[in-house]
Amino acid sequence: MSEAAITLTGLTKTYAASAKAPAKEALKGVDLTIPRGSIFGLLGPNGAGKSTLINILAGLVTKTSGKVDIWGFDQDRNPRQSRASIGVMPQELILDPYFTPRAALEVQAGLYGVPKSQRRTDEILSLIGLSDKADAYARSLSGGMRRRLLLGKALVHAPQILVLDEPTAGVDIELRSMLWRHVRALNDEGMTIILTTHYLEEAQEMCDEIAIIDHGEVTERDTTANLLGRVTGKTLVVTPETPTDAPAMPDGVTCTRRGDTLAFAYDQGRMGADTVLDAIRDAGIRVMDVRTEQASLEDVFLSLTGEGKQSAA
Repeated sequence: MSEAAITLTGLTKTYAASAKAPAKEALKGVDLTIPRGSIFGLLGPNGAGKSTLINILAGLVTKTSGKVDIWGFDQDRNPRQSRASIGVMPQELILDPYFTPRAALEVQAGLYGVPKSQRRTDEILSLIGLSDKADAYARSLSGGMRRRLLLGKALVHAPQILVLDEPTAGVDIELRSMLWRHVRALNDEGMTIILTTHYLEEAQEMCDEIAIIDHGEVTERDTTANLLGRVTGKTLVVTPETPTDAPAMPDGVTCTRRGDTLAFAYDQGRMGADTVLDAIRDAGIRVMDVRTEQASLEDVFLSLTGEGKQSAA
């Protein structure tokens, strides 16, 4: 059996022209392999094709051409098996307001053909922290609780792959932390996780590998560590003994003031920290404290797509 959780080969999707919009090529021959057992990030600007790709995986959108293998099953030849191998937690909070969480999970399990004797409704309710709300109408749940219920619905058929589409959008820090604890636990048990998020620090913290989609194409794919290593910018944040304005610096070093500290940005591929510290001392600044800041995934994303953090969704 293939070691890949998902393999996409030459995947294209073109939306036909309508009275309101011209034809749009959303995916342009995407080739992508996602390894089993990984937490894989799928990032890109708005309109890059991420949602189209996820909807094709979920069976909600029909591809124009190409091949999709999910857990070793060809989506065209074995649609039921491929669909059963994947669970999708959508970004949109779409729930029947008159269903209780228990009823919603039971109905979802029934749609996937899970026999009653094999359903894990109570276990899933406990996992997502909704045991005490099991019999409350969904319309009475908070936004965070509804998002947790969407996660539960994605798990009812025990899929090998879980797709999380913007799972923490609009939720508070406590809920985000709880959700990621659950996701890590599922991954530790062997589940493959595919994540889209506009919180780049979240992808940096969670993902083993990342693919960046831009204009319908996979423009970059690498381990998170390797992507971070591509940006050689580094910053020394210095707390001087006495407050001072930003001094003049030699070529290759820029200084900006941050309150009582000074931030010295430089390219570590061109010079070392000792060179920057020597320049700081030469400027007559006595250092009380110093710390370093590494490049972030936001810097990588900006350099690869020209998009800022806010448009990374």
